[in-house]
Amino acid sequence: MLSAQLQDTALRYLLEVVRSGSVSEAATRLNVTPSAVSRQIATLEDLLGVPLFERRPRGMVASPAGEVLANHARRNALEAERAVSDIQALQGLRRGMVRICSSSGFAIEFLPRVIAQFREQYPGMQFQLRVCGPQAATQALLRGDADIAVTYSRTAERDIAVAYRGAASIYAFMRPDHPLSQHSHVTLRQLQPHPLALPDAENTVRQLFDIACSQKGLVFDPVLVCNQFEALMHFVLYDGGVSIAGGITVRDRVLRGELHAAPIRERGLSSRNVEVQTMAERTLPEGPRAFMHYLIVQLESLAAEKLHRA
Repeated sequence: MLSAQLQDTALRYLLEVVRSGSVSEAATRLNVTPSAVSRQIATLEDLLGVPLFERRPRGMVASPAGEVLANHARRNALEAERAVSDIQALQGLRRGMVRICSSSGFAIEFLPRVIAQFREQYPGMQFQLRVCGPQAATQALLRGDADIAVTYSRTAERDIAVAYRGAASIYAFMRPDHPLSQHSHVTLRQLQPHPLALPDAENTVRQLFDIACSQKGLVFDPVLVCNQFEALMHFVLYDGGVSIAGGITVRDRVLRGELHAAPIRERGLSSRNVEVQTMAERTLPEGPRAFMHYLIVQLESLAAEKLHRA
């Protein structure tokens, strides 16, 4: 059968070329010669009778057939990893690796705390946490580079399974001595007189903020725009201005009394969700599966909690 002739080595080489976009780069990562990689790709193309890559001046891009085969190779590799993990899990969760991709807000305090708590029960577990934008987190799942994505989403994604979805309010945050700290919630118009620091345009909080401002006919001229929450937060603390973020991002600092946060009550600002995502039709290994269940319990607990100062 044709499927039986698809060798593991050839598929592994193909997958590395897809990831790197270059035969020479793939060869370096695989610790083999570029000619060895080229031969394996050529063998696959001869076997299947279709080109698997488009050769371009700046590298190689998988053809539609190449993408289909790469997806097959990714799933095979993930299933092999799961088999090894499940065998190890027969002795209990003594060892294992959990690969997480998350939006930056989750990685500041929430995920490190949840990981630490999980490791109190299973100290042999190891974690890889990659921080990136919401769309990049989802794409990491589809490439097989992550087991779990913790991110914000506004639309459904093809080939993604959503294990948890919860509403994600947007908060204005400020110093506890700020005039707006007396309010349990605020409106966009109430923010206008105050110096405002905003995330950059790639941030989903900023995108929804801009849409809501446009609908209200409000124009803001932020004094600071930055793609790092810590910089926005420290500006607020030093300058006494206001910034915006998701509740999970600011929760711990609010509970410690370092900041005050008030939900922004405007139509359209609640159209994004917190999501825990996995690759559709993939069975996670025991370790990532156990951590995902623990993570969801923590998110459900936060969803039931009212954000306020301790």
